[in-house]
Amino acid sequence: MRAVDLIRRKRDGGRLTPAEIGFLVDGIADYTVPDYQWSAFLMAVVWRGMDPVETRALVEAMLESGSVIDLSAIPGPKIDKHSTGGVGDTTSLILAPVAAACGVTVPMVSGRGLGHTGGTLDKLESIPGFRVDLPLGDYRRIARDCGLVLIGQTDEIAPADRFLYALRDATATVESIPLITASILSKKLAEGIDGLVLDVKTGDGAFMRRREDAEALAHSMVEIGGSMGKPVRVLLTTMDEPLGTSVGNALEVRAAVEGLAGTRRDAMTELSLELAAEMLLLGGVAAERGAALERCRGAIADGSALERFRRVIAAQGGDPRVCDDPVRVLPRAPCVAPFVAPRSGWLRQFRAWSVGQASMLLGAGRATVTDAIDQAAGIEILRRVGASVTVGEPLAELHFRPERGAALPAALELLASAVEIGDEAPASPPATRILNRFGAT
Repeated sequence: MRAVDLIRRKRDGGRLTPAEIGFLVDGIADYTVPDYQWSAFLMAVVWRGMDPVETRALVEAMLESGSVIDLSAIPGPKIDKHSTGGVGDTTSLILAPVAAACGVTVPMVSGRGLGHTGGTLDKLESIPGFRVDLPLGDYRRIARDCGLVLIGQTDEIAPADRFLYALRDATATVESIPLITASILSKKLAEGIDGLVLDVKTGDGAFMRRREDAEALAHSMVEIGGSMGKPVRVLLTTMDEPLGTSVGNALEVRAAVEGLAGTRRDAMTELSLELAAEMLLLGGVAAERGAALERCRGAIADGSALERFRRVIAAQGGDPRVCDDPVRVLPRAPCVAPFVAPRSGWLRQFRAWSVGQASMLLGAGRATVTDAIDQAAGIEILRRVGASVTVGEPLAELHFRPERGAALPAALELLASAVEIGDEAPASPPATRILNRFGAT
């Protein structure tokens, strides 16, 4: 068996067997299939695609490239959530404690942000002392003791994906449904979960802007996950404007704490509760969506969700006082500049992509994987789509450090391009922005 023959066959539209796909993935570890051949194969997959059998074989081979964590000693269902990324999306930090307080163990392995989208690990690291680089023994222990654990990908979890993820980013081969499916499922199934809730976003600030592409990914995830005995539930949600009003790592952690404390009720909090309810349904903790959602709301009302967050922060070395006074504990930017309405009227659009790009310029995100993050930087949105605004009224606040001051004009220009103000009010979007639901119930 030769890699060049398999590349040629896929290039010409042929199918590969599971054994052949396994041969290619095994070649990552033993260096028998070098990166230039993998680059050619990835481009062939982008061009020709993979059928469900091939996609499942790729998931299995990538999963088996590392350890599959055994959490069977922990009683109850183990359910995780994954998002395809967005702007102002802090749902993981709300739904994980909520689901844990309701009896679902949430073993979450997350990633870092790149470009205009934020990463869960970067947000967590804005909490002083919080460690995301834990060994698997601590991962199991904290999952058992707290009902949730929040770490980054380790060398043991799907190492083939770490190689391929970096290669796809460098070779313009990211946009492929089979490759995205394999990347997500290989990591998530290695966590030891019983099921997965997926938030697939579509719209201006989403990775998949076209709804048909987002739906294709949803169906792929449901089909492949189900075929491997892991039920997948997908919510298709909009990302045309930022989900929450806070964009930036420390700002988003503060928003999450306020959501868990019950002092913030917005689209981000509501979607978090909807996703947590799906986790309860998938784990068999609740039998009906309305009851599941009410139970999740109860975990916020009685303080048990915030207490779970406090416990996991302490267990992972962070300062649990962030749950009591996030403004004082979290890093704060010394400079704040307003972005004001250029005219009076109705705020009709506040485009997510431009907001995310502006936040990145201020230091809250990465243009490349090696860029440093400023945990305090970001944008607070003061007025939402549908609001009546007056010329000169602040629509957002930009948080940054003096050394980033040179980026302020470009960030303000991006916000100006994000905003559309008209003479008529827009139609009101749904509170949770859920477009559709797919998969296991």
